[in-house]
Amino acid sequence: MPKHDTYFYGLGRRKSSIARARLLSGKGNITVNNKKAVDYFSSNQPVVDELFEPLTLIGKEKSFDVTIVVEGGGHAGQVDAIKLAISKALSVMNDDLRSTLKKAGLLKRDPREKEPKKYGLRSARKREQFSKR
Repeated sequence: MPKHDTYFYGLGRRKSSIARARLLSGKGNITVNNKKAVDYFSSNQPVVDELFEPLTLIGKEKSFDVTIVVEGGGHAGQVDAIKLAISKALSVMNDDLRSTLKKAGLLKRDPREKEPKKYGLRSARKREQFSKR
């Protein structure tokens, strides 16, 4: 495997997913956890196309190879975390792209997380059924 000298790094989070992305100059390949994106997301093409959204917005989908390490959560949360990580890496690479990515809403972190369970309850808010008699 050839050694690349420079890369741009971005970190993205969504729900319980954490994605770390590295942008390298290349031919437009996206690898997720050492697998092709199509193989990792079970050949779900709309999800894979969504990963390219930050790159297609700036018109450079064929000029970067993206290596992603993602952990936690399900596929939906992982895709959003990956998009945020790629967007942050692009904004680190070129500060002029930041306003374009921000207007498209790609630099926004979705803050919704699972509410923690409370003691005495079944889940965060679910209680035992009330019995009048």
